[in-house]
Amino acid sequence: MIKAKINEKLEIKFRELAMKRFGYCKEAVAKAVEEAIIWWIASVEKEKIAFEGDPIEAIDGIISDVKTNSIELQHKIKDLLISKVLDNISGKH
Repeated sequence: MIKAKINEKLEIKFRELAMKRFGYCKEAVAKAVEEAIIWWIASVEKEKIAFEGDPIEAIDGIISDVKTNSIELQHKIKDLLISKVLDNISGKH
């Protein structure tokens, strides 16, 4: 499920056109959102996206609010991976 807050006028126009295209049913907006996402993905995948800058600085910025040291993070990741493997073995998903 994706939730997003968008401009009210844009939402009204989107809902109006979705209902005109897919009919006046509750699935109309969902169908239109899926179609819009498919178009957006196709458009973005055509672009050549390249990261510019220092990747270490980018990672440091992403995790700047994490209050755990690197050793604790390694242990948490190990525990998470083990639990995922055990879930896969036992058939839990």
